Amino acid sequence: MNWLLYILLILSVLIGAFLAQSMRRFTSANLNLGLAFGGAYLLGISVLHLLPEIYSIGEANIGIWILVGFLLQLFLEFLSGGLEHGHVHDHAHPERNYLLQILLGLCIHSFIEGLPLERYDSFHQHAHGADEHQGMHLVYAIMLHKIPAAFALTIFILKSNYSRGKAIFVLSIFALSSPLGAFVGSMVDISLDNMSILLAVVVGSFLHIATVILFENEDEHHHKFSWQKLIFILLGLGLSLLSIH
Repeated sequence: MNWLLYILLILSVLIGAFLAQSMRRFTSANLNLGLAFGGAYLLGISVLHLLPEIYSIGEANIGIWILVGFLLQLFLEFLSGGLEHGHVHDHAHPERNYLLQILLGLCIHSFIEGLPLERYDSFHQHAHGADEHQGMHLVYAIMLHKIPAAFALTIFILKSNYSRGKAIFVLSIFALSSPLGAFVGSMVDISLDNMSILLAVVVGSFLHIATVILFENEDEHHHKFSWQKLIFILLGLGLSLLSIH
């Protein structure tokens, strides 16, 4: 069992929750810059690593599963309200069970993307050769979009005036969802073909999240592209390029 993997996944949620608690008067512009960095890294890792690996090992119609992942993420965001890409809800939702709905959407997504993590290193080495470095970039990609998701979830909880106990419970469930997926994935015998299908679904969700982050936060009224955002996008893509050896 890769304990570092589990620690990093839980730590990403703790970081997001801590930042939200410390920066209650945050600016959406600053959040969007962080999202642009993470979204660009997600896109870079998907294009540079995950897609080539999936197509080199997977079956001929593997692209169908990428579309399945894309559409699945679209459905899950009807539940989560887009917290996967940092949508912060400014006030409590009138529906009584809205927090449970958000948590359900976030946890299903996190559980699915956690499933291939324990076995991804061997899949990565099979695609690149036995001497290839460890494929930690998938873990980093998950971390970089779990932090803003945890941030947005914490802001929603704070603004909705939920009890401290309920807040801790909700954040704990979210923090454990990806590690639980990784643990379940490690206990199941997954063939290379099935692993490629699973990764294709994850990549589909990554592509949806990345494209929404990179293009949704444009200035809708003036159609301006912020140069600060461009810099953070280039930094995210640059970081993904550093993982190539």
